Amino acid sequence: QLQLVESGGGLVQPGGSLRLSCTTSAFTLDYYAIGWFRQSPGKEREGVSCISSSGGSTNYADSVKGRFTISRDNAKNTVYLQMNSLKPEDTGVYYCAAMYGRDRTRCPIDAMHYWGKGTLVTVSS
Repeated sequence: QLQLVESGGGLVQPGGSLRLSCTTSAFTLDYYAIGWFRQSPGKEREGVSCISSSGGSTNYADSVKGRFTISRDNAKNTVYLQMNSLKPEDTGVYYCAAMYGRDRTRCPIDAMHYWGKGTLVTVSS
């Protein structure tokens, strides 16, 4: 089964930073829009950010705008999520997911084709 692999999670103090990575050895991500999602304890999984296959289009949830930055390096087959000014409410399991299509600029959670198993981010003092 084709799967993505997330890394970079961990424990960080409020105001700190983390960079998450998403990659796979199973297929090239060049033709896929990539989304980052998170699931906090007791809550449903929600979209955090999305980047188009070329990297030319990005979007963010209101709760992370100005603090998180999504980017991709297709040569490394990797997508990143730089998270700054982290808050306790950012705590959760972060998942990346891929959706086939060069014209995709949004990442609806129900439309994603492949998922990773997630990486845990804990923001706490």
